[in-house]
Amino acid sequence: MSRTLMTASRMMLAGGALILGASFALSAYSQTPPAGGAAGPSPARQAVETRKAVFTLIGNNFRLIGNVLKGSVPYDSAAVQKSIARVVFLSDLVSEGFPEVSNIGEPDTKAKADIWTNRADFDKKVKNFQAHAIALQQVNDTEKDASEAFKTAANAVAQDCKACHDEYKAK
Repeated sequence: MSRTLMTASRMMLAGGALILGASFALSAYSQTPPAGGAAGPSPARQAVETRKAVFTLIGNNFRLIGNVLKGSVPYDSAAVQKSIARVVFLSDLVSEGFPEVSNIGEPDTKAKADIWTNRADFDKKVKNFQAHAIALQQVNDTEKDASEAFKTAANAVAQDCKACHDEYKAK
């Protein structure tokens, strides 16, 4: 072997060893709990943060649909289709944001305790929201404009949001 080839091989081995060592060090560091014994947010806190994020995204994506309903923006098929698809996806995450553990001890939430004491009704409202979001998507796929069928389907989704907020969200 030539001297240049041997030097290049040694440098590659040294580089590989350096990368491998750094990987082990980073892996060990990422598994070390933070100083002071803090293990991160509690499951209740995580649930509250998750549902707040989901509802923020639903609101941000439904806003365009609401503006189309009000007539304050023109119907844009691609933008409306994207917003509806996102609302449909996010609607499936709503119920996951309300585990039993998030019922108590979380001051930074507007969720009423009635969610957990009247869980069957809450779950029914969430299912209605999901079904109406899917129905809106189906109407939009066939209508491709702000037709009466589109407006009726979009208003059903908006009413689902309002019904749940009226009953299960503190003002």
